[in-house]
Amino acid sequence: MRAPAPVFTTPHRISRSDLVFLNSSIWVGLPVLRDVWASIVREVVLAAVFFLPRARKKRIERWLRGRKEYRRIHDADLLLVSWGKSGRTWLRLMVSRFYQLHFGLPEGSFLQYDNLKRLDSRIPSVYFTHGNYLRDYTGNGYDTKVDFVGKRIVLLVRDPRDIAVSQYFQWKHRMLPRKKWLNDYPEHGEDVSIYEFMTNEQVGLPHVISYLNGWARGAQDLGSVLVVRYEDLRADPHKKLAEVLEFMGTPGDSEEVAGAVEYAAFENMRKLETGGSFRHIGRRLLPGSSSNPDSYKVRRAKVGGYRDYFDAEQLAEIDRMFREDFTRYYGYEERGGDA
Repeated sequence: MRAPAPVFTTPHRISRSDLVFLNSSIWVGLPVLRDVWASIVREVVLAAVFFLPRARKKRIERWLRGRKEYRRIHDADLLLVSWGKSGRTWLRLMVSRFYQLHFGLPEGSFLQYDNLKRLDSRIPSVYFTHGNYLRDYTGNGYDTKVDFVGKRIVLLVRDPRDIAVSQYFQWKHRMLPRKKWLNDYPEHGEDVSIYEFMTNEQVGLPHVISYLNGWARGAQDLGSVLVVRYEDLRADPHKKLAEVLEFMGTPGDSEEVAGAVEYAAFENMRKLETGGSFRHIGRRLLPGSSSNPDSYKVRRAKVGGYRDYFDAEQLAEIDRMFREDFTRYYGYEERGGDA
């Protein structure tokens, strides 16, 4: 099914004058080679519009990033969708290690879109996305998944309370100042308590719940979606990884799955991050500070760990928000709200 043409109707929509400016730019007209060149063009355009008001520059950058997401989504064989801090890196490392074992690839082969497919055509191109900017390009918000029609999707979800706490430490210790500005997080260096962050409607628990609720509504209208709960992946990684690989069309034997699970165990992931094994992939998988455990990409991996950061009154309010606002689609209420 052909994807619908982009419509510009969001609160962050790019204005007609912005579009004229972009379309008239010689840099946007360059033949972009999807990966590297798309990023280069974006940076050149943003450098060229440095004089514009900050709000307009933000609209332009989010639109450019959304355009890249849109193209990647519709070119990929399979999508792995999640909100940030849902265990995506862990799952990605397990799948990467499985492909190394199953297809005889070098140990450093870490799945990034179509890089492994170029080494072996039997491996699918997989786009890992949060969909942060897609709505700024297409105009379609969280409540509709029309941009994902016809795609095979692994939807990785996690208790939103644990996500929000992990996002706090991501914001505080790892996130670049520019990314904070671009995604409407509290400003760099701002004094925000973890409870203030958790209850912030723009970046905290309410926002995470809105995102996951939107996918719960939208996923039911899509043809091929495998929902994977982080908590189930932690409880039985061999079984859940095997299910993911089967869904991806690349099943393997139990020894290969076990090897992938063992390689991506928390202790080994922390060792790989500390030792700089992910350095060639980019800064996003390196610790913010080697002396600060809370700045690591692989931080705690604890189910229900959000409870360690709040007093009884705060926990009562957080759990109330969870009970009243979070969808039952993912089955978390079966644990009494304590996933």
